[in-house]
Amino acid sequence: MNSVKGLLAASVISIQNSCFIYPACQNCLSRLILNSRRFNCLKCGCTGEAKDASYRYRLSLKIADTSDLFDITVFGSCLDPFFGVTAENLQRYIQDFNQLSGETNAEASTGALVQAVETCFIGKRFIFGL
Repeated sequence: MNSVKGLLAASVISIQNSCFIYPACQNCLSRLILNSRRFNCLKCGCTGEAKDASYRYRLSLKIADTSDLFDITVFGSCLDPFFGVTAENLQRYIQDFNQLSGETNAEASTGALVQAVETCFIGKRFIFGL
């Protein structure tokens, strides 16, 4: 991991994407390609069963300090306290919810999550390590 080179106090203006969790390679943290039974990492070649894929947070934000706008992406477990669970557990909760509700379109269940994330982050001020 890179060390922090500076700190920036800024407010979140918007959430740039609605996908906060991604299947991540355990070796290189790149996004995995998932099919119904297997996963594959295009970067390092790691493969395995889809049910064993790990998940990681990725939150893209537009932020502003007193004079500039910035696009930043926050990765990993530093987001656990904000979501209240690890990315792995949140992904499991989403899958369980979709199964229990009979929801077949995963996009339909993300609306409430997006709204909750927007409520928790937009307009709030944070100190970002750059």
